[in-house]
Amino acid sequence: GDRSLNISASPSVLMMVGINGTGKTTTVGKLAHKLVKAGNKCVLGAADTFRAAASQQLQTWGQRSSVPVVTGAENSEPSAVAFNAVQEGLAVGAKVVIIDTAGRLHTKAGLMDELGKVKRVIEKHATVTETLLVIDATTGQNGLIQARVFTEAVEVTGIVLTKLDGSAKGGIVIAVQRELKVPVKFVGIGEGIDDLIEFNAEDFVDGLLS
Repeated sequence: GDRSLNISASPSVLMMVGINGTGKTTTVGKLAHKLVKAGNKCVLGAADTFRAAASQQLQTWGQRSSVPVVTGAENSEPSAVAFNAVQEGLAVGAKVVIIDTAGRLHTKAGLMDELGKVKRVIEKHATVTETLLVIDATTGQNGLIQARVFTEAVEVTGIVLTKLDGSAKGGIVIAVQRELKVPVKFVGIGEGIDDLIEFNAEDFVDGLLS
């Protein structure tokens, strides 16, 4: 599949999904940094309203890249935050709005319900061009089983593999793509703000063999 990030709409809305603990919120921050550096105006939406820490973490990342972050009260309706973030994006003329969603639901029905609602609300005013699933590369088979619940619940367009530094090898990329039938678009290779990189199969294979 196509590995390039689709930001063809204005604004293009990217929904970030995945279970808690995969580095999803951090990935939102790093992706925003990357997009801003490339000249795209961004707005972030903290629609993971069930973890106060997620909202605070996103605000910290937003400050680092001077990107506005739209938040809601704890346990408030995630779709309302997504709606407000899109409105903010439209108001400031943002090219990209990234929505961090809650990763607390592990049932397909629960995810379909909540993420479906978030997507419907966004699509009243904008286009969801990407739904990116964040997977922790170190979780192995268990992580893939959890990830499959997301691919069955929402239309996932790309994968971000985090924690691909050290012990996790490139084989996981191939396994994930084969298992989930979705292209890996980005990989997280470290803790730094610039450590989210576009996944390039050729470079990666060279790195594995060198």
